[in-house]
Amino acid sequence: MTDTPAVGAGGADDGDEIEAPTPGLPGAPTPGTPEDPPPAAASASHPPDDEKVMPLVDHLGELRKRVAISLLAVVIGAAIGFILAPHIIKLLLTPLPNQEVVFLTLSGGFLVFMRIALIFGVLVALPVILYQLWAFVAPGLTADERRATLPWIPLSVVFFLLGTLVAWITLPYAVQFLLSFQIEGSLEALPSAEAYFGFVTFIFVIFGLVMQFPIVLVFLSRLGILTVEQLKQARRYVLFGVVVFAVVITPGGDPISPIVLAGTMYVLYEITIFLLQRRRSKLMESEPAGLGGAGQA
Repeated sequence: MTDTPAVGAGGADDGDEIEAPTPGLPGAPTPGTPEDPPPAAASASHPPDDEKVMPLVDHLGELRKRVAISLLAVVIGAAIGFILAPHIIKLLLTPLPNQEVVFLTLSGGFLVFMRIALIFGVLVALPVILYQLWAFVAPGLTADERRATLPWIPLSVVFFLLGTLVAWITLPYAVQFLLSFQIEGSLEALPSAEAYFGFVTFIFVIFGLVMQFPIVLVFLSRLGILTVEQLKQARRYVLFGVVVFAVVITPGGDPISPIVLAGTMYVLYEITIFLLQRRRSKLMESEPAGLGGAGQA
């Protein structure tokens, strides 16, 4: 009987052939049968339908939640505004000489109350609305974009309130100009409540929205759509554009409101150019120091 030579720990000798495992034995692969792919690879290449649909569903659910919170804040603010409407109406009537108006329909008084309440509710709920908008878009932003965007949310509220303040200062001059065309005994003004408060609230909203002008320019600059040089070169066109916009958008036909609105927009335009240029100068001054520090490190 011949002993079978044992294979050492170092493996077979050079020239010796190692026999392949016999098919059918335990541990040997079956010929012609491909190995099954790992479950992880299969799930990665073919995700379930639920994984495709759920992100969109969650996104819509989050949007619905943010809109519902914003509407609830507006409703609460409008309820408070409806209670305070008589005092607000008396305050807004102060630019008129006789401080009284009439409503021409049975529902006119109620509609005036609702208009005042709605505008008041939006103003009160504006911080909540902007925060909900921020909370909705923030997860899709980078950390640098969030840091750059977050300070503009309270500033937007401040600018809107500043716009309403400018409108309040402008309102008496616009009303006096329009009432100066009365002819005693022949042509006297008897403004209706619907027309007067429509004029007043529209002026307030327009001036508040116009104050967001620099925020829009800053965002366009951060996105790389506008540069400081482009803003400087477009000065004459912007001046013409804001004048036309102010004349078209302001109601009443008085020259006071368009002049103040156009002047405010152009001043904001120049302030935005100054701030963007100053920020660029600071970045250019700090860039060599940062590069030098990086090189030393």
